[in-house]
Amino acid sequence: MSKMLFHFSDDPTITEFVPRSVRVPVARKPGQEWLNGPLVWAIEEAYQALYLFPRDCPRILVWPTATSQPDDIKQIWRESRARMIAYVEHDWMDRIAGASLWRYDLPNDNFLALGDVGMWVSHDAVIPKECAHLRDLPGLIEKSGSELRVTEDLSTLRSLWTTSLHVSGIRLKNAKSWQLKSR
Repeated sequence: MSKMLFHFSDDPTITEFVPRSVRVPVARKPGQEWLNGPLVWAIEEAYQALYLFPRDCPRILVWPTATSQPDDIKQIWRESRARMIAYVEHDWMDRIAGASLWRYDLPNDNFLALGDVGMWVSHDAVIPKECAHLRDLPGLIEKSGSELRVTEDLSTLRSLWTTSLHVSGIRLKNAKSWQLKSR
């Protein structure tokens, strides 16, 4: 494996990542329940835009896949040349602009690919190779090939999940009215 793997944090003092269970267990497909157990999580460089946000920031990232329909792509991308579109709520923009993160560069040893949007896991403790302090998150999101779009309320984008695009929602419980409506 020659992928660059990262872990993002607001903590600049991590010297070792120790496997831990997810804070809020997620319903998993049969046979994948182990993903709620103690693991170290990493993301491939190509998908790092998913984590170039303050930890609790609700966001939706969308990108085409090999099976995405041209009409779905055109509807969302319009004239954009971005690889991904990242949606956030207006109320988070000041926090995103003022935040900084630490990106830990992890060794590839002992990581297993999940085959899901660049996610990798390790059952073993991991010592990071490097730690980089990241500032100007909006600029880094753009450099990653993503376009940042601002909306008043992420819940208005629920219909994205009915398209042929890949849609990743992160920390949506923190969005304005996400829990008020069912998907």
